[in-house]
Amino acid sequence: MGVSYTEQAAPSRLDPRAVLTLLKPVTWFPPMWAFTCGAISAGVPLSSERLWTLALGIGLTGPLVCASSQAVNDWFDRHVDAINEPNRPIPSGRIPGQWGLIIAVFWSVLCVVWALPLGAFGLAAVAVALAFSWGYSAPPFRFKRNGWVGNAAVGFTYEGLAWTTGAGIMLGNVLPPAPLLLLAVLYSIGAHGIMTLNDFKSIEGDRTMGVNSLPVLLGPHGAARVAAGVMLAAQVVVIGLLVAWGRPGYATAIGVLAAIQAGLMGWFLGQPVERALYLSAFGVPFYVSGMMVSAFAVRTLPLLDTVVRG
Repeated sequence: MGVSYTEQAAPSRLDPRAVLTLLKPVTWFPPMWAFTCGAISAGVPLSSERLWTLALGIGLTGPLVCASSQAVNDWFDRHVDAINEPNRPIPSGRIPGQWGLIIAVFWSVLCVVWALPLGAFGLAAVAVALAFSWGYSAPPFRFKRNGWVGNAAVGFTYEGLAWTTGAGIMLGNVLPPAPLLLLAVLYSIGAHGIMTLNDFKSIEGDRTMGVNSLPVLLGPHGAARVAAGVMLAAQVVVIGLLVAWGRPGYATAIGVLAAIQAGLMGWFLGQPVERALYLSAFGVPFYVSGMMVSAFAVRTLPLLDTVVRG
């Protein structure tokens, strides 16, 4: 079963480097990128006030909301991590006692305070994001116990909610129009596959602790096919929408990016456990590049002319 984090030697004081490791800066990029894509898709002129709002939003989505979700997850996953990754800050004892929970709560409160200048729309989005981040990891909900539900929750918040928030704030704290919401939903669905890639590294601990990730539920090869299929299907629909909206050049660019991913996915399917990390590192950047392409594609859509851009 592995060694419980409570059995590790704890330092006499909290190490700031361990706190930074707990907040996982490497994970902040996806929601920051999605927020920026949403802001660009709104197509509004970037005044000095909007640039300040954009900076506030990017800081909120990455170093605050995403970081708080990482702290929450590591606290409630400390027993699983003692098996899968015992060198993480909490199971290793570098963050001792209840400090992991204290940091998670403090960072969540800080998110709400930071969101206040963004208005009601931004504050509501943060409330939803925090509810999902705690629900993902903490009992009684603990969405991550089921790979279908947990990965959907992460994909929705990391990509769709961040995109919608960026667009809504730029448009003056309103719900974005349908085309932007459609893209946010589709890239959220595709992100479900990206989240599945992260689960291949923890199959043993997940199975032992009753976490039914897709690699546990479907087996590595079944989960790999689902991850690849979901990612590609979402992009195919985006391509179709862009063609229908009169943006064939942008659709072609996303098609090229998707074709590169498809090639990498074919290689990944041969040995999914061994190659999931490589697909995440080399395939996912093409996916998120397509998000930015689609954001530029829709920013001048005639369908958005009814929205007051300012």
